[in-house]
Amino acid sequence: MFELIGKPARGKTCEAIQGIIAEAEEIMDEFRGSVALDAGLISSAQAVEHYEIARYGTLKSWAKQHGLTEAVELLDATLQEELETDQLLTQLGETSANPKGSKKAA
Repeated sequence: MFELIGKPARGKTCEAIQGIIAEAEEIMDEFRGSVALDAGLISSAQAVEHYEIARYGTLKSWAKQHGLTEAVELLDATLQEELETDQLLTQLGETSANPKGSKKAA
């Protein structure tokens, strides 16, 4: 991606993701040994996915506005992966971590 736009790749700590991780650690401490632990961890994983979905969607829109067709394709592929992961986490939460919730929704 960076090669396409002629910029060097560089890493940066994401404060938002750090906050989600801290929240997940609190969930682990608070719900350790309880049936709610798995559901809590899945919710944290989904929070990360939702953040990533928002970011990749935004980047894809910017790339489209700037006519960066290759970048749009790469970003869309990643966005689709994030959306699929979110759906899988929902299924996992409804069938494994919270099977009673799944029966109510059906």
